[in-house]
Amino acid sequence: MDRTFDAVILAGGRSSRLSGTPKALLRLEGKSLLLRTLEAVCRAQRIAVVGPGELAGELATFRRGAGAPEAVLTREDPPFAGPAAGIAAGVAALDQGSGKEHDGGRPRGAGLTLILACDMPAAGRLPEQLLDAVAAAPSARLWLPVDAGGRIQPLACCADSRALREALARFTAADLQGLSVRKLIADLPAARFPLAAAATDDVDTWEDAGRFGIARPAP
Repeated sequence: MDRTFDAVILAGGRSSRLSGTPKALLRLEGKSLLLRTLEAVCRAQRIAVVGPGELAGELATFRRGAGAPEAVLTREDPPFAGPAAGIAAGVAALDQGSGKEHDGGRPRGAGLTLILACDMPAAGRLPEQLLDAVAAAPSARLWLPVDAGGRIQPLACCADSRALREALARFTAADLQGLSVRKLIADLPAARFPLAAAATDDVDTWEDAGRFGIARPAP
């Protein structure tokens, strides 16, 4: 089965439990969490990062890498409108990609879209696991990992690109504000699969950060 994909990386949260320090810019082993996430999806055809302008430097660093795919920075409108609005902004940015062929007036991108939050330091193998899940359940339109605690992880999933756009089209821009990702993708035929590792463990608090060896930035 075709394993080509685009990626939407969500990096626009308030980081309220980190005193406003952007999660995307926290550093682990010398690299920001955003750069680590970008490198995890480096085989994507195109990448849209949804977050504030201060992340532009990390994208520039990623783009300097050999063979890096097209990567653009965009923002949900209004800012902090939530992850569903962020996904919509990311998909819209992918659709506006420059220099791409079009099919029937719509941009021709990859058949799959990976959706990842930027705050999962161990997500390096997650794209491979998602693509393996697609191969194992090709009739699904959404592939959802389930962590060791039995929790579904909608911010670490893979969706059929066409089905994702159809799901987004069911909501107005106003509807998307504050909408949960679970509601956005609720109607997509889904395949759930257990994670091979705790790849979706995320950083919400400084205690979480400490477990990964991430130090608070200097004042």
